[in-house]
Amino acid sequence: MQSISPEKAGFAPDLPLRLDALVRRGGAPALHGVVVARHGHVVLEWYGGGEDYVLNTPLGHVDFGPDTLHDLRSVTKSLVALLYGMALESGVVPDPGAPILSVFPEYAGLAADPRRAGLTIAHALTMTMGLEWDESAPYTSPANSEIAMELAPDRCRWVLERPFVEEPGERWRYSGGAAALVGAIVERGTGLRLQEFARRALFEPLGAGAFEWSAGADGTALAASGLRLTPRGLARIGQAVLDGEVAPGWTGEMLRPRVPAWEDVSYGYMWYAGRDGRAAAMGNGGQRLFLLPDLGLVVAVTGGDYNGPDQDTAPRAVLEDVVLPTMT
Repeated sequence: MQSISPEKAGFAPDLPLRLDALVRRGGAPALHGVVVARHGHVVLEWYGGGEDYVLNTPLGHVDFGPDTLHDLRSVTKSLVALLYGMALESGVVPDPGAPILSVFPEYAGLAADPRRAGLTIAHALTMTMGLEWDESAPYTSPANSEIAMELAPDRCRWVLERPFVEEPGERWRYSGGAAALVGAIVERGTGLRLQEFARRALFEPLGAGAFEWSAGADGTALAASGLRLTPRGLARIGQAVLDGEVAPGWTGEMLRPRVPAWEDVSYGYMWYAGRDGRAAAMGNGGQRLFLLPDLGLVVAVTGGDYNGPDQDTAPRAVLEDVVLPTMT
């Protein structure tokens, strides 16, 4: 994406100064990077410095720049949903209404439970599987369901064997296991590792730049949290979603509100969905990709407030206190 001045894109000329002022007064704690694009042009690009990690591995102090890869954490889930849609439009994976177990014939015994047999791909995409799942413990503890899943000999079987705590489709329950299932469905349908399908179908065609995808002990890409991109690469993907460049028949379905998540926020297919077609991908530590189609606006934010109680502060301040008020 080419860069243009804020004024040419319909922003006040002091947009960069307002972001600098926000950071100086401590209004955006642990902010690492920001890329703002409108109508396909970058109008603001900012990088800071701070302590960072690759998942639970510390990197020490990092001075971020345009080419520095950054953990996206659970933003990964939203991009996995996009990859599923691309595979769907290529005709290599079943549609969302298909039973999940139809993709995993080796788990046929699980279908003896009618509820388990009735679980669909859509239940995974909306995180309404009704299965026991709890990620409230630290992401270093096997008490956290996502970590327990990664320690299991077969992550997909482990997820699908969880006991039911409610009827499928009844309630949104945040689940990295749901993302792991969708990632596995993409791999089985395409015949490629998730990271390789992403490289061929998404990152390289869009010119999203370098990427890394952390993997589990078995070499499988972590569909719930393992992707690393630059903020500019993330913004480029967001622009492609906004413009219908990729999976145009899918993105509207993906971003449509389907189930309540929390107050005033709904969940689509692994994206948070709001009013006016606005949507967001969110990850631990302050990772955000905001899509505002009514304004032609994409905002990518990276941060380092991992597991912090106020990790939403920086990305919300960037969007609501800096970007939106400066639009003319």
